[in-house]
Amino acid sequence: MSVLEHYLNSGKRPERYPLYIDIVALARSMVLDIRGLDAWQIFAISGAIFILAVLVPVGRYGHVRFPYADGSDLHSRQPRYFLKASLSKETVLTQPLMRSSIKSLPLINQGKVRDIYDLGPDSMLLVATDRLSAFDVVLPTPIADKGAVLTQIANFWFDKLKHIVPNHLTGINPDSVVVDPAEKAQLGKRAIVVKKLKPLPIEAIVRGYLAGSGWKEYNAGGTVCGIALPAGLQEASKLPEPIFTPSSKAEVGDHDINISLDQAASLLGEELAEKVSRVSILLYKEAAQYALTRGIIIADTKFEFGLDQAGELYLIDEALTPDSSRFWPADQYAVGKNPPSFDKQYVRDWLEASGWDKKAPGPELPDDVAAKTGEKYREAYTRLTGREFV
Repeated sequence: MSVLEHYLNSGKRPERYPLYIDIVALARSMVLDIRGLDAWQIFAISGAIFILAVLVPVGRYGHVRFPYADGSDLHSRQPRYFLKASLSKETVLTQPLMRSSIKSLPLINQGKVRDIYDLGPDSMLLVATDRLSAFDVVLPTPIADKGAVLTQIANFWFDKLKHIVPNHLTGINPDSVVVDPAEKAQLGKRAIVVKKLKPLPIEAIVRGYLAGSGWKEYNAGGTVCGIALPAGLQEASKLPEPIFTPSSKAEVGDHDINISLDQAASLLGEELAEKVSRVSILLYKEAAQYALTRGIIIADTKFEFGLDQAGELYLIDEALTPDSSRFWPADQYAVGKNPPSFDKQYVRDWLEASGWDKKAPGPELPDDVAAKTGEKYREAYTRLTGREFV
C-alpha cells in the first residue's frame, strides 16, 4: 500500500474524523514510496503541496499556524504545512487537545485539566485535555497524550481500589453520549462518564515521604502542615507513618492553601472529616505498596471525594496519577536529595530554574521539556500497569 493510500484510503469507510495531516512529512515519505503512486497521483499531490505552501497562513513568529485537532489556533515552533483530510478511526493521527469543544452538550466547568459536560440529573462527561498546570497556573504548552494517559492511569486505580471506597465511574461508553464524529474524535481514551456527585470542599492529601513544601516547612520548624514530626529527618525521608494533610480547593489561577485537621472538620463535620482521613490513608497505603512492586515510590498524593444524595462517600476526579502524585523511581531513590520523578515535577523544576514568578500567564515550554514530560507520563503508565500506552 502506498503512503498516500495509508493516509487517505478509507478501506471499508468506517466513521470519518476530521484531522490535519502534516503534508511535509507525507511528501517526504512519498519520496521513499514513489513507486506506489500513479503518475496522476504524483502530479495531484505535488500540486496540492505547492498550493498549500503558498496559501497556508503565517503566524506571528513567521511560522505556520498549527491547527490542533480541537480547532484551536496555537502556534507551532516549527514551520510545518497541514492538509485537512477525513480519516478513518483506524488511521487517525492525534494532535494535542488544549481544550475540548463538545457543542452538543452543556459545559458545566472547565478546570485546570478537565472539561466537564452535563449529561442530565445523574451523570457528567469528563474530558481530560492535554493542558498542563503547574503552581496552579495552566501553561500554554500542551503535552501530547497526557489527557489519555491520566484517564487510563486513574481508571486502573479506580478498579484496583474499589474495594476500599466506591468511585464515580458509571461504566457508560463516552462515545455513546455524542453523535457528531468530530466530537467523538475528541473523546477516545481521555473521556469517561461519571456519576454526578457533590464534591467535598477540600483536597485530601496524603504524604508518605518528606518532599516539596513539606520538606521546606519541616526544615524551618519540624512540622508538616502543623503536624509535629521526629527530629533528624532529611529530604526524601520516609515518614514513620503516612500523614493526612488536607488543603482548601482553589479556583483556576489561585493557590490551594493547607488547612489544619480542625479546619477540615469545621468544613465537613467531624465524622466525615475522620472518614475522609481514614479512607485516604488506606488508599495511599495500598497503592504505595503495589507501586513499590512496580519500581515506583509514591511520595505523596492527592485525592478528591464526593457524596451522593444518600451521603455515601465516593472517590472522584482522578486518582494516583502523575498530576495528583509525586512518583519516584525506586532504583534511584536516596535519602538526602530530591529524586527524579515520573510526574510533572520535571516541569516544576524547569520552571523554578527559569525565573518565572509563578503568576499567570505561564511561559511556553521548550520542545524538549514538553517531549520529556510526555515520556515520563507514558513511562509511569507502563510501569504501573505493565502495558505499553497505545
